[in-house]
Amino acid sequence: MKRDWIATARTLSEALPYLQKYADAVVVVKFGGNAMGDDEAMAQFARDMVLLRMVGIHPVVVHGGGPMINAMLDKLGIESHFVRGKRVTDKPTVEVVEMILSGLVNKRIVQAINDAGGRAVGLSGKDDDLMVCVADDPELGFVGRPVEMNVQVLRDLYEAGIIPVVAPVATGMAENETFNVNGDTAAGAIAGALQADRLLLLTDVAGVKDESGEVVTNLSADRVREMIERGVVKGGMIPKVETALAAIEAGVKAVVILDGRLPNAALIELFTDFGAGSIIRGPEPETWPKRR
Repeated sequence: MKRDWIATARTLSEALPYLQKYADAVVVVKFGGNAMGDDEAMAQFARDMVLLRMVGIHPVVVHGGGPMINAMLDKLGIESHFVRGKRVTDKPTVEVVEMILSGLVNKRIVQAINDAGGRAVGLSGKDDDLMVCVADDPELGFVGRPVEMNVQVLRDLYEAGIIPVVAPVATGMAENETFNVNGDTAAGAIAGALQADRLLLLTDVAGVKDESGEVVTNLSADRVREMIERGVVKGGMIPKVETALAAIEAGVKAVVILDGRLPNAALIELFTDFGAGSIIRGPEPETWPKRR
């Protein structure tokens, strides 16, 4: 037992440089994938977010909820239609999306953070016109692309010690218009508008892989573009890296695509030498203010 205490103390001591580095940093975390459907994984994620807040980091959580939406559509007997393999989000569908994301999923995460001893407030892109969208593709219906971001409400919350939890449902330019926004896209837009220090995209894969199938832990934006052109990055990873590139262009210092199934993935990425996925950096070297 004594050895366990010594190991814990050593781990905390080794984390000190990272705690100093990220003090007062803004970290946007996209939470999704299989971990959302597991009670213990949800509780562990919540504890990690509370820990980040307790050591002086400002976490902003953005979540998805695709499996829950699909389950409710099936339960209600709402038939889905597809165009080029993508679901058409018609008015009945977007109503279910808002109900599940802004209601069930959002409040589950908020409750988990509060149960872990933190303070969380749930909101959607509609609140205070946080995220205003236009249709990304008219054929897909109410699938939104953010064109206007108003993130002061998030700053107000995290500066008050509260963890914002954002559902990717947005308002449109017209009255009473609702858009479903891809969770990664919403997280990237929010991170860019906040000029976040880090955007963590928690997924169900280990990271960006090279030609041999090995995870590449450190990538430049230029190399990512080259890997897309050569077809090395393909399939579902393409929208994730495109989100990363857009966030970096908007001013995010770096984006990490990491495996959310790994216990304490966010802590491993931020507070250890090991890291937990693929970090994508912009062309400019990172600069951190000296913390006192």
